[in-house]
Amino acid sequence: MCNHHPIFCVIPPHILCAMVENGEAEHKAFALNTLIHTERLRGHRQVLSHFSLKSAAGNKDRVVENAAHTENLTGNKVVRSEGQGLTGDQAVDEAYAYTGATYDFYWDVFHRNSIDGKGMKLISVVHFGKNFDNAFWNGSQMTFGDGDGKVFERFTKCPEVIGHELTHGVTEDSSSLIYQGQAGALNEAISDVFGSLVKQKLMNQTADQADWVIGAGLFTPEVNGVGVRDIKNPGEAYDDKVLGKDPCPSNMGNYVHTTQDNGGIHINCTIPSHAFYLSAVEVGGFAWQKVGRVWYNTVTKRLKKKTNFVQFADMTLKAAMTLFGRGSQELKAVKKGWKSVGVI
Repeated sequence: MCNHHPIFCVIPPHILCAMVENGEAEHKAFALNTLIHTERLRGHRQVLSHFSLKSAAGNKDRVVENAAHTENLTGNKVVRSEGQGLTGDQAVDEAYAYTGATYDFYWDVFHRNSIDGKGMKLISVVHFGKNFDNAFWNGSQMTFGDGDGKVFERFTKCPEVIGHELTHGVTEDSSSLIYQGQAGALNEAISDVFGSLVKQKLMNQTADQADWVIGAGLFTPEVNGVGVRDIKNPGEAYDDKVLGKDPCPSNMGNYVHTTQDNGGIHINCTIPSHAFYLSAVEVGGFAWQKVGRVWYNTVTKRLKKKTNFVQFADMTLKAAMTLFGRGSQELKAVKKGWKSVGVI
């Protein structure tokens, strides 16, 4: 069952399914290949999650392996290790840079020593498969496809995508939040929020300067869209003849009830993430300094396995009160954000 040992992929199944239904023969082949291999890969995670190499607090330890278009998750050639210089391979160097940016974000902002808080080595596998349209975290490493060149470009190019996937590891380590229904949508929302914050800190952007797009630049010029999801403007990430219209809602009034994708976890995730955006803009400044602290405190100290939207909102209000006090601007902003999306 996907609840117990999920593979956390950045591209949701509804996008890949749209490519199968609406695309030309080449699109269909790329998407089917990715869907089939993603399902097969789910079996690897339980074994891989037992291996977690550690490094000292505050010291990054990155390794990038080249799968050379095979589907090998382990045993690949190491092409860049911590401290080594640029290789000239964009995928290798981006994976190295952006896993480092994610480590730096969690260390600098929350004093968290890597994904598990205990110095976990950050392993990336690039050039995975042929025309593989996804990137995923499997419990022990990041794996990146190169895209198909028609709909998707290489999956290492977006820091928020890498931040998103590695944040699944933070959430998993902190709470084992299930990957189903509202809890699963929260899992995705948390990764979207902190993935965006990784990019914002890297670019030194305030909440009102950031684009809040997940996968900005991931689509080729052939696609009419800005990214996979838009936290600022849910439902407006893409409107394309192959991918269809972005189905993500901005409020509970448009919550999508479905049995697909574990209960619409990649669709309904924009409700809580949009609440974060509204709260962050209300407070102003760098989003990771105030509302980001509220959510991090909630994820690492309060979250339960089956937390739903209302329960999570209540947890964030308690976190805001603890961190900033009753009557604080931060508490008022967090409450306003949840009210605006209809969760409370």
